[in-house]
Amino acid sequence: MTPLRLLPRLLRVAAVLLKYQLDDLVDGAHLVRPLNIVRPFFPKATAEVRALPRGARLRLALTELGPIFVKAGQVLSTRRDLVPADVADELALLQDQVPPFPGAEARAIVERELKAPVGVLFASFQETALASASIAQVHAATLHDGREVVVKVLRPGIDTRIAADVDLLHTLGQLAQRWHPNADKIRPLEVVAEVEKMLSNELDLQREGASASLLRRNFASGIDLYVPEVHWDFSTERVLTLERVRGVSADDVAAIDAAGLDRKRLAAKGVRLFYEQVFRDNFFHADAHPGNIWVDTSRVDEPRFIALDFGIMGSLPEADQYWLAENFIALFERDYARIAQLHVAAGWMPTTIRLDELEAAVRTVCEPYFTRPLAQISIAELVVKLFQTARRFELTLQPQLILLQKTLLNIEGVGRTLDPDIDIWAVAHPVLKRILRERYSMRATLRDVRRRLPEWIHSAPRMPELVRDALRQVASGERREVADPLALALARDDARRMRRLVACGLLGASLLLCAALVGTLASHGLWPAVGMALAGLVAFAAGWPRRAP
Repeated sequence: MTPLRLLPRLLRVAAVLLKYQLDDLVDGAHLVRPLNIVRPFFPKATAEVRALPRGARLRLALTELGPIFVKAGQVLSTRRDLVPADVADELALLQDQVPPFPGAEARAIVERELKAPVGVLFASFQETALASASIAQVHAATLHDGREVVVKVLRPGIDTRIAADVDLLHTLGQLAQRWHPNADKIRPLEVVAEVEKMLSNELDLQREGASASLLRRNFASGIDLYVPEVHWDFSTERVLTLERVRGVSADDVAAIDAAGLDRKRLAAKGVRLFYEQVFRDNFFHADAHPGNIWVDTSRVDEPRFIALDFGIMGSLPEADQYWLAENFIALFERDYARIAQLHVAAGWMPTTIRLDELEAAVRTVCEPYFTRPLAQISIAELVVKLFQTARRFELTLQPQLILLQKTLLNIEGVGRTLDPDIDIWAVAHPVLKRILRERYSMRATLRDVRRRLPEWIHSAPRMPELVRDALRQVASGERREVADPLALALARDDARRMRRLVACGLLGASLLLCAALVGTLASHGLWPAVGMALAGLVAFAAGWPRRAP
């Protein structure tokens, strides 16, 4: 039931949809049938509006509805598995720009949050905003030691405005959940939740500062990517002070050429940075459009990027990170059977689907691409088409992968702008293989075993009890699942490999610990300790995971 307080705002939404002739788009999706009731009471779209393509009309409507709807449109632009390509391209053009609020108000907010006059805090503070968006605006300032900074200040009253708009989005999401024929796959309420989470994160500038600090630490050398320093003494939840940096937008090709930078080298570096952030650090800039990714024109010999605006950052659960990396490797190597197996094993698809049919569908999508020169293959476009195809097999798109898909599209777009002939595959494949080799190497495994060993020792006494409970549940029928035989075979293989890994890992770790103790305490030579250490390494090798054929 729609709250009465939201009815006037819903009527405004309906009026804007009709103004831009979006009622046909809504009717075609069977989205909001009550729109038919109010249609006679609003004027029809003008001839100029009717001449525009549907994507442009939707973009203009969202811009008129306000900043929160612009945010929602930006999120939808990443869902190319659900949104038609022409609409997604237009939504990607949405800009979150609004007129600035008075600089005197910004000064007052800074003084209230930092509990001191601006003259005491800064040597200078410019009340004219450098940039203004729907959530916050930025002012230039100088510290008393001469360092230049920028001060980001939340808009006054933005919390209340966003809470009201999110209520409206929830109502629209509920209507879509009720009327849209594919609501179970589109999951509009989850899209609204994603928008709400993104807005909540952007309202906490201290969180943004922490994200900037972590990204700066991950790229501490500053050779490939420079992240401005956070000045924590001048930052709170509503005020964020960062080092001021200078550069040009990553899509300003003319300025980059004028600075004498090697665009091909810069483009390849951008692709490598994406894979390092996602698979090496598991922490990536998820709003990497050219406005937030600058190029440092002062470094000609070693060009680098500058990252800005850390309100939207992404990370993946460890399991999803592994499955995604393996999917990329299988895609690079055209191993379609492996892709099908991985989608089921990762839980992205139900175990009841036929793997041979999924493999054939993946092959049908991918093979036409591989007839082109590798430099003309778009990984982002291919991933989107795979998602669209997988929907027929009841794909459940994980919310945590939405930001990653958006970032992949942005990064590839930046790379193609800098170097239209860039071979994304040739750059990405060796980087990803190197990262996986380092992450799942023997040394990394030993380090992980050493870190987890105290936890395993602590849990070991409970293992017989847990096994007994699991067997009791199976015997009583509490845990009974019906699955496709191929999927069950894959699950059994994974379970067998996991049991071998755990057993051999525990044995190997125990032997290494015993070797260390014997080597420390032995008074008659080190050969027993050496023998135990070698036996431990053999145990690790026996349990080492092998890629499925």
